[in-house]
Amino acid sequence: MTVTDAIGLSQRRQRLLTRLLQVVLAGICLVGLITLRLGMAVNGAFGLTLTLIPAAIRREYEYTMSPALVLWITIAVSLHSVGSLGPYSWFSWFDSVTHTVSATLVAGLGYATFRGFELHSEELHVPASFRPVFIVVFVLAVSVVWELLEFASGQVPQLLGIEAPLVVYGVDDIVTDMLFNTIGGLIVAVGGSGYFVPLAGFFRRRFGSRNS
Repeated sequence: MTVTDAIGLSQRRQRLLTRLLQVVLAGICLVGLITLRLGMAVNGAFGLTLTLIPAAIRREYEYTMSPALVLWITIAVSLHSVGSLGPYSWFSWFDSVTHTVSATLVAGLGYATFRGFELHSEELHVPASFRPVFIVVFVLAVSVVWELLEFASGQVPQLLGIEAPLVVYGVDDIVTDMLFNTIGGLIVAVGGSGYFVPLAGFFRRRFGSRNS
């Protein structure tokens, strides 16, 4: 049983929630443009673009992600964009929740890519017991890159005199982010990788088509 089944969320409702969140992201971008808050506009536009990737994949490669996974992606992106409007400052726990949700998604995508390549390759075989370790290490590696990008996104706009799309609150904030990113990775490593098995199959086919 999936999480959406447990809470009684039908595929129709999943798609509806995805569309509503996309409207919110478009609204954030529009308000940012109208008020000349470029950081807000960038957050909304970038987030909305990410949520449209599943549709682009469906159109280009004829692969349809599950509505639950598309909603998962949209929630993770929306939390970041909405958080930049104030919740990051108002609620100390909001950033932790956002990083945990995002980390589960990053972990799942990393697992799907790795597993897809493993299934495609005749030479690569990774013991099942090692895959959870890979997931956590992958999340930590992405976390380091993300924190560097957050730092750069805070410094460069200051030099240009514009609003930063992301804010770094100090070393303690970075350590906390890494902690909850790790928790997100562990969630997928322990029991969440099954949600990404169909995506791993898609990646395997894509790797195969490149070599054909």
